[in-house]
Parts: sequence; structure tokens; C-alpha cells
Amino acid sequence: MRHLISPLDFSVDELDELLKLANDIEKNPKNYAHACDGLKLATCFYEPSTRTRLSFEAAMLNLGGSILGFSSADSSSAAKGESVSDTIRVISSYADICAIRHPKEGAALVASSKSGIPVINAGDGGHQHPTQTLTDLLTIYSLKNRLGNMTIGLCGDLKFGRTVHSLIHALIRYPGIKFVLISPEELRVPDYIREDVLKKNNIPFTELERLEDALPDLDILYMTRVQKERFFNEEDYVRMKDFYILTKEKLNLAKEDMLILHPLPRVNEISVEVDDDPRAVYFKQAQYGVYVRMALILTLLKWR
Repeated sequence: MRHLISPLDFSVDELDELLKLANDIEKNPKNYAHACDGLKLATCFYEPSTRTRLSFEAAMLNLGGSILGFSSADSSSAAKGESVSDTIRVISSYADICAIRHPKEGAALVASSKSGIPVINAGDGGHQHPTQTLTDLLTIYSLKNRLGNMTIGLCGDLKFGRTVHSLIHALIRYPGIKFVLISPEELRVPDYIREDVLKKNNIPFTELERLEDALPDLDILYMTRVQKERFFNEEDYVRMKDFYILTKEKLNLAKEDMLILHPLPRVNEISVEVDDDPRAVYFKQAQYGVYVRMALILTLLKWR
């Protein structure tokens, strides 16, 4: 039985197979419409989510399966003090596969150690978000036809942004990757990412404060919001939230074939006037999230 807790749980070859499967699902959806007939996905979401939870549910329904679960800790027995370990043991007798989101780092790993069914980490605190990473990889692979030999700008909240941390972990395994890390001093990537991931693996990177300085060199711009829920006080959040706003004017500095990705939700870090630019692919990215989660569910159930 396999779980997906970190994007590193799959080898590069396994990731390539997963992305190819997702591409085939996109092109031939009818071939997969009954692949999970009679099977159930449990979505255990201890914190709010729109895209991740609904894309998991859409993925399972598209495969012919059914869904059960909860959308907040308050609507589960966690409100009564039940542990993640006990919850997953119970859910293992109700469902065939489980997607879990939790505000505490490591919660999905704990769940997988006690589970009788495959567990997918749908986000744990500020740590990892592997299925968003799979979505990002599929978006880049589908639209650029490669995952290597690119300069990738990561902009915004690089300290708490679990999507950023997961994407860095995944992309360093491909050749010719260079990162430009764009953030204010207070929201720079954590030291363990800088030292243990980038420097240790000899990955070239630069750190900048101004988005305008980075734009001309980028093949991919990955925007993130400043996450209010990760801040300990309102004053720090208000000071940081408008630090970066991507506008149509700033895009004049970028390459014609640069892609703009965003894990969403957007607050105001990308102006709505950018939405009509052909380089803006964040809504298409959300659609790719359904295909890749369909591929992941099929892959993990095959290994059960």
C-alpha cells in the first residue's frame, strides 16, 4: 500500500507516469468514467478549503466513485477531542482511500502510519501540499512540454507557503532548474529550504525583494498570497498583504511565453486585469488539479 505525504514519495519516473496518465484522462475522460465504481473517497478536512476539497470530490465522482467526509474540524469528532490516529482507524473501515488536510504539520504522516487505506496529504500546516505540487507540475508539463531547463520565480509568502516548499522539493530533481525567490525579508524561505534543499543540492537561486527586477528572466512566475491564517497578529499581516501586486503594466517586463501560476485563492496579489492575458494560466491550473487527482487516486488504489 502506498501513501502520498510528500512530493518526494514518488520517484521522477513514477511522477512522469502519473502526469502521462493525467494527460490521457484529460483527452479521454470517458475511458475512466467507471474506473472507481463502488469505491469511496473520504475527504477529512480539518481546515477550510475550496479548490482542494472540491477537486478531490470531483475527481472521485468523475471516476464513478462516491465521497464522504467533513469540511471542518468543528463538524467532526475532533471538536470532541478525538485524535487523528483514532479518526483514520475508523475511516479505514468506511472508505477505500482518504484525503486529509490538517493545520498541524505531520498530521497526514501520523494518519498514514495508522491507516488501513491509502492516505493523501491535502495540506499539513505550512509544511507540504503535494497534490498542489502535482497540479503545478502537470500545468507546466502540459503547457511547456518540459519540467527542466527553466528559471522559476516564486513570489510572495515564501515562509509559510507550503505550496512553494513542496514545489521546490519536486523541481530540484529535474535538470537545469534555477529559482528566483521574491519576497520581503520577513517572508523569505525558511533556512531549512535554503540550506538543506537548495544549497545542499547545488541548485542555483537568487533572492530579490522587487518583482520588477525578476520578471525579464522568468519562464514561470508562481504567485502566492500572503496567508492571513498563518500570522500571529493582524498588524504584521496588514503590513505584508499588499507587498506584491502583479499588474498588466509590470507584465510588459516579462517574456511573451512566460506562464503565471497561482495555487489560489487570490486576494489582490494579481490584478483582475491580468486574467485576460494569455500568460495567466491559474484558472486552467485549477482544472488540471482535477485530472491529476484522478490519476493519483487510480495510482494509489492500484497499489493498495
